Amino acid sequence: MKRILVLALLAAALFATSVFAAEPIKIGEIATVTGDFAAYGVAEVESIKIAVKEINANGGVLGRPLEIIMYDCRTRNEDMVNAARRLVQQDKVTAVIGPSGSGLCIAASPVFNEGRVPHIGTLPTNPLVTVDEQGKVKPYNFRICFLDPYQGRMLAIFAAQDLKAKKAAVLYDVGSDYSQGLREFFVKDFKASGGTITADEGHRADDVDFRAQLTKIRDTNPDVIVFPTMGRVLPLAVRQARELGLTQPIIGGDGYGDFMWEIAGPEAMKNTFWVSHVDKADPALADFFKKYEESTGTECQEFMNAVMAYDSVYWLKDAIERAGSDDPVKVRDALEATTGLQLMHATLTMDEFHNPLNKDGIILEAKDGKAVFFKKIRPQL
Repeated sequence: MKRILVLALLAAALFATSVFAAEPIKIGEIATVTGDFAAYGVAEVESIKIAVKEINANGGVLGRPLEIIMYDCRTRNEDMVNAARRLVQQDKVTAVIGPSGSGLCIAASPVFNEGRVPHIGTLPTNPLVTVDEQGKVKPYNFRICFLDPYQGRMLAIFAAQDLKAKKAAVLYDVGSDYSQGLREFFVKDFKASGGTITADEGHRADDVDFRAQLTKIRDTNPDVIVFPTMGRVLPLAVRQARELGLTQPIIGGDGYGDFMWEIAGPEAMKNTFWVSHVDKADPALADFFKKYEESTGTECQEFMNAVMAYDSVYWLKDAIERAGSDDPVKVRDALEATTGLQLMHATLTMDEFHNPLNKDGIILEAKDGKAVFFKKIRPQL
């Protein structure tokens, strides 16, 4: 427990205590502020701070300020579970937001369900985040993003139809729930479209050299290479693939981050395409990105995480208001009943498995030093 880095972000302290006479509503946040996914976590922390500051400046929720209590899970399952226990059992929060990793959210799922505290994952796309192995919904687990089956099909459709690929090779993380799931659904749908998988190579999360796997992939001469993973693996694999002479299109899921450019280099990033939950150039997001830069002094790079975290706060605000209470069970019921909620990036309706219904997916192209809109896809499952 002592190893957990505790960062308490008390939004109510931003205002004079006289602004609110009522006790604050405590909201938990778990983020990957350190570790391989640190860039994603920092973006979520900063975005949640912005949302909470805005809400409190406008009267709070039910006339009470929001207070965020944040723990860094350091991209480790054991720290994620410990942070969840502390938020549920000691801090007595109304709900918990984050982080983005599927494996992290799955690991802490029993804590939220046993403690009867709702949890919103920002970008955990593995189906098992909100359902168990038998497909039964986990009552207290929710997500604001679409799932791996959805983006796996997006990648398969894009590879087959837009890239005209007949042969694909895959490099995935054998220990990642996210990577395993995205790989599984891409392979299934690519084969269903008539495609062939020429190589299916695995690696470990802490690997930094993928040349052996990439050499095997090169020898199969695929039309497209698929990297269904996230974190530092992505830019390293992209760079090493290009160094080995692999010039084919490289595609991947929503693990894309602007941090990749510095590690992979602009030449290596050319002819790569990535799934996104949002288009950074969407005019509806412009004001948020401006506020992010004003608040942090830096451009918002991990924009998918930032947008999802920000909108998660407003989704939770709406649920608390509809529940008329900060009681976790009542808030859970309100989250489940969400229908037609207009958020910054999308209109949100929950399905029976606590997943968003019919969200558009975006394909981004790495071009001129940034990821730019390529096309919108809404696959039918």
